[in-house]
Amino acid sequence: MANFTGLAAFLAALAIASAVPGCAAAAEQPAAFVEFESPLASAQPLQGLLRRPERPGPLPAVVLLHGCSGQWRELDERWGKRLAAWGYVTLTVDRFGPRGISNTCTGDVPAATVHDAYRALSFLSRQSLVDPTRIAVIGFSQGGWLALLSVERGAIEINATEKFRAAVAFYPRCLGIKGNMSVPTLIMVGELDDWTPAQECRNLAEGRDDDGISRQQGLGYPIELIVYPGAYHEFDIPHYSTPAQPLGHHLEFNEQVRDRSIDALKKFLYATIGGQEKTQ
Repeated sequence: MANFTGLAAFLAALAIASAVPGCAAAAEQPAAFVEFESPLASAQPLQGLLRRPERPGPLPAVVLLHGCSGQWRELDERWGKRLAAWGYVTLTVDRFGPRGISNTCTGDVPAATVHDAYRALSFLSRQSLVDPTRIAVIGFSQGGWLALLSVERGAIEINATEKFRAAVAFYPRCLGIKGNMSVPTLIMVGELDDWTPAQECRNLAEGRDDDGISRQQGLGYPIELIVYPGAYHEFDIPHYSTPAQPLGHHLEFNEQVRDRSIDALKKFLYATIGGQEKTQ
């Protein structure tokens, strides 16, 4: 009887582990370093980290864009691994390395990087495991602004051959975005963020321009905005469990908010680009 009980407990535990996101084998597979086939103006192509879940395709996919400090490998560890465990192919783009850039936190977004999301989309669209009709872009801070720029109606989106199906921006700068979005869009920002203020994103989501003046309504997709009380910039990065003040801005990890953003992201992606079951 003791042996039977032990076997039953083992089988139950195995079943639970198989059902829980994050326990999938995809989470344990190392990311593959890739160079994009579309070259830049320089001699070097873009590069990134690609994760392929061990599941039959075609699968939905996600392009991940880092912030002004680079840290693209860390971004892949935080979010690429998690998204792959959920069943998404992920490509975390290194926007800086091939261009010899180390940091852009004291300047503007490099003009050469504004098409990088679409270069990544083009690469993913050619992968046999990927469903090219179900690819989203997710950006963080400066990368979040680029994600929004990539999907608002304008020259970049209109002239792109392949199209994104959804966009997510974590604590982005919301200034300079017109708000006429071509796809469903989610923005998540901390109420106490002093680098990319929540009010600027409220203006964007509520149809006001950078000066707070109402824009024409009914253009494009509405923006879903989540403002997290008590949260600062980079609330998803455990490195800032001890708060920091780079360039005078407060950075602080918030585990509760990070977990809530994980749930919000999972629901949004499922609603917009779906999961594996959508292909069956």
